Amino acid sequence: MFKNLNLESLGISGGDSEVIGLVLSNGFKGIDLNLVDFAEQVKTHGLARASRLIASARLKVGSFDLPLRWQDDLERHKAELDKLPIWADVAKQIGCTRATTFIEPASERRPYHENFEYHRHRLAEIGDALEPFNIRLGIGILAPLACREGRPFQFMQTVDELVLLLRSVTSSNVGIALDTWHWHLGGGKIESLRSLSAEQVITLSLADAEPNTTAANAQLDARRWPNDGGAIDNAAVLTALAEMGYDGPVTPVPGKNQLSGLGRDKLAKQAGTSLDQVWKSAGLNPAGRLTAVPRH
Repeated sequence: MFKNLNLESLGISGGDSEVIGLVLSNGFKGIDLNLVDFAEQVKTHGLARASRLIASARLKVGSFDLPLRWQDDLERHKAELDKLPIWADVAKQIGCTRATTFIEPASERRPYHENFEYHRHRLAEIGDALEPFNIRLGIGILAPLACREGRPFQFMQTVDELVLLLRSVTSSNVGIALDTWHWHLGGGKIESLRSLSAEQVITLSLADAEPNTTAANAQLDARRWPNDGGAIDNAAVLTALAEMGYDGPVTPVPGKNQLSGLGRDKLAKQAGTSLDQVWKSAGLNPAGRLTAVPRH
């Protein structure tokens, strides 16, 4: 596995050379990509020019957000699905093999069982479209109950529900976008993680939570840095995934309340320091492999 940075989640922006300098100087080996923006750069300037800084820095591309509004009506979904091969081909050319999306925890119009079949069918359809490009799709949940407020039909917000859905999807390249904050609030345990294979874990995002945080009282902005000594044992998650053979990106994703007042240099440094501490506690070497039995 490798240390990865999502610049957008930290509110870091700037010229390509500036932000890549921040990534490298703080120990990260990969970055997430805004695929739609990058595809436009490729269209305008060509692949070699658009990717020159990433290539020269020898950075991996961790993942990209699936650029489809796949939970919309059928006509819009089909129109956007037709564009997916164009975007997926760009991702393939720069070695990015992981995409992510999440499930809305409630619906305006579909009751649970109808929505389950709707998701099962659409996720399989998207997985099949990505498969020729060797891209795997990670699916995440939004665990806080607040995320479903104002919508009449509850849908899935727990780890068990997500695993059940993914086991029903026929595409073999569809798995979990594992976010330890949502995983914890959604009832996920280390034991449930070990029941998966490394291939079923597409990406890993880390955050911590206050000890008294539950799905009933959690707010998305309350995510803490992953080494913050709260309720989530992120080091244990890393250790378990290393033992399973997970080789993908590991990305610190704190809430917005953790970013206030910090410039981009301090944000990148805090992200690197936070991840380094979890990495060390998990007993990982720089290549993301176990070197010793970790101490917790």
